[in-house]
Amino acid sequence: MNIIILTGLSGAGKSQASSAFEDIGYYCVDNLPPALLKKFAELCVQSGDQQSDIVVVIDVRSANNFDELLEVTDSFADSEIKCDIVYLEAEDKTLINRYKQTRRRHPLISDENPETASLENALKKEREILSPVKSRANYIIDTSLFSAAQLKERIVSTFTDNEYSGMMVTCMSFGYKYGIPSDADLVFDVRCLPNPFYIPELKEKTGLEEEVKEYVLNSPHTKGMLEHLYSLIDYLLPLYSAEGKRQLTIAVGCTGGKHRSVVIASKLQEHLRRKEIKAVTNHRDRLRSKE
Repeated sequence: MNIIILTGLSGAGKSQASSAFEDIGYYCVDNLPPALLKKFAELCVQSGDQQSDIVVVIDVRSANNFDELLEVTDSFADSEIKCDIVYLEAEDKTLINRYKQTRRRHPLISDENPETASLENALKKEREILSPVKSRANYIIDTSLFSAAQLKERIVSTFTDNEYSGMMVTCMSFGYKYGIPSDADLVFDVRCLPNPFYIPELKEKTGLEEEVKEYVLNSPHTKGMLEHLYSLIDYLLPLYSAEGKRQLTIAVGCTGGKHRSVVIASKLQEHLRRKEIKAVTNHRDRLRSKE
């Protein structure tokens, strides 16, 4: 089992980083007290989740003394648990600007304690508290110049081998007679392809059945369209990924959404999965339509 301790300065981007980890398949737990970390890990192992990837966010909200945390992580060295520490930091000027924009209160600010009565002093105190865990961190990421999208890209590129691991693509088939899907990012019209509706033995079947697939795919026009469609999608996906796009819906439409669009959307999903991209199909109108 892999556990990542996500920690660092308040305002350095732990929430965005946690969301990025979730997008690539990690189970994330926020604000776990260090005293519970070992027990939590043991419960995961006992439940049979040894293959799980887990991110635990631990910071000054739940711990003023990180000695206990480091003792727990040291204890993992002799177990089947692999533990890494990811530490996020940023310049004080950047953190102060972020707090001004969000109008949130730093967790260490206290009107009763002169040492942490101001944001500047709270940040200084936080750096002192976190110094031991920072010195033991496996990864230190300075987010001073990062946007949320850039931080996500850094997390994905560091902790996966696939640049598309944070993206989910939905290949949706639909019928134009029922309207274009409102959540579609890209829309392709395949009404130019041969229509099985006019073949009596295929009319009542759908694009998920072999006879319909063969009819549509055996056309040279279909083969040419798929070749160009694959090329275009292969070109566009890295651009969407670089912009931090997490979900992409590619809608493929024919007249009724029962035959041609179903075949093409299914083939597109197969193509994406061959490239190890998470892709699912949604045949919106397959069961209700008659072209």
